[in-house]
Amino acid sequence: MPHRAHRVAIAVLAATSTVLAAAGCSGAGGGGGSGGGKTINVLMVNNPQMLDIQKLTADNFTKQTGITVNYTVLPENDVRDKISQEFSSQAGQYDVATISNFEVPFYAKNGWLTPLDEHVAKDSAFNQADILKPMTTSLTAADGKLYAEPFYGESSFLMYRKDVFAAKGLTMPEKPTWQQVADLAAKADGAQPGMKGICLRGQPGWGQLFAPLTTVVNTFGGTWFTKDWQAQVNSPEFTRATNFYVDLVRKHGEAGAPQAGFTECLNNFVQGKVAMWYDATSAAGSIEASGSPVAGKAGYALAPVDRTPSSGWLYTWAWGIQKASKNADNAWKFISWASSSEYEKLVGSQLGWAKVPDGKRASLYANPQYQQAAAAFYRVTEQAITTADPGNPGVQARPAPGIQFVGIPEFTDLGTQVSQGVSSAIAGRTSVNQALADGQRLAEQVAEKYRGK
Repeated sequence: MPHRAHRVAIAVLAATSTVLAAAGCSGAGGGGGSGGGKTINVLMVNNPQMLDIQKLTADNFTKQTGITVNYTVLPENDVRDKISQEFSSQAGQYDVATISNFEVPFYAKNGWLTPLDEHVAKDSAFNQADILKPMTTSLTAADGKLYAEPFYGESSFLMYRKDVFAAKGLTMPEKPTWQQVADLAAKADGAQPGMKGICLRGQPGWGQLFAPLTTVVNTFGGTWFTKDWQAQVNSPEFTRATNFYVDLVRKHGEAGAPQAGFTECLNNFVQGKVAMWYDATSAAGSIEASGSPVAGKAGYALAPVDRTPSSGWLYTWAWGIQKASKNADNAWKFISWASSSEYEKLVGSQLGWAKVPDGKRASLYANPQYQQAAAAFYRVTEQAITTADPGNPGVQARPAPGIQFVGIPEFTDLGTQVSQGVSSAIAGRTSVNQALADGQRLAEQVAEKYRGK
């Protein structure tokens, strides 16, 4: 998801194609496994921060350690599937993968991950205490062991074009409600030629469409399941939230919304095709990067609410070591570098401080260089991350932790299947009521399994 100048979409496609080609040529993901001494294989998502580390690895990490890193880089939905297949089979083909706080609890329970506590204890330079507490907690399993280190952390917030709002005489509240956002989207629609009021993900996927939509469900008073595992997908609150989301994106959202995920909305915002965007706080670094045509033009507000005081999610793309890896020590050396404050300084000096993979270390938010470069968004980002509450994200008790997801393995399939129906509703091919009725039947099957435990 590169974001430079006016060639954003072309750059995205070119960079992704180049990365995939390079990964294929390197043999990462090919035969032979990962037992090759001073070489490790890393499987990761194709977000901008990951594309940056790929550029910086050879001249820095490899030069310092002699460890070659073979990267395989895939889009989010694809990489999730491949990581799940790889770690569940324990083939040992990849040493390190980008996993999240969603996967850690059950990957750890299944014995698919290497605990990192001993590595951390021996690595005095890493400074685990500097990692923001919500991140460490979210990557620690029920056995009390740490199983991953964050590359970057994020919550969610609302991004908007300050210049467009000023020209239209619009004011963004510091803590907007969803109804205020809908009203602003209607007024900002068409503010510039071809500009729509807002971008909201419509691409199917539990980690695509349902990441933002579940936060809307939470704040509208809905939930996937009650504390005693009663499915609530077609409840009045869940239905109202989904109808609101679908109506907003159909009336004032981006072109091609049923296929739009994080990458597409990032491109739409940077290219000036939308006036607002609700999504991950990690997007701000791309928006404010040197060469971005909207750098300095964006404002940032806390995640919109309805019935709850806050609604931002909590998420981290983190590095985990496969239990079957034969290169755990070298894999830790990579993680220690990739998640370090020194790596943040490297990105700051070579690529610009706005592009630092943030949201994980307290020291970064005290760094004057970062504060200056990220002045537009760092305070609201830190506030969103540190106040997120995965254990209590709505108006009722939940049976499993999670804000934008339900922390059970079955949610990957459940959320994805229900998202397909909602995406079809955005496309006008079905109704929200039908999509959620179908989703309720699927959710009841999951709930029945857990009620029996």
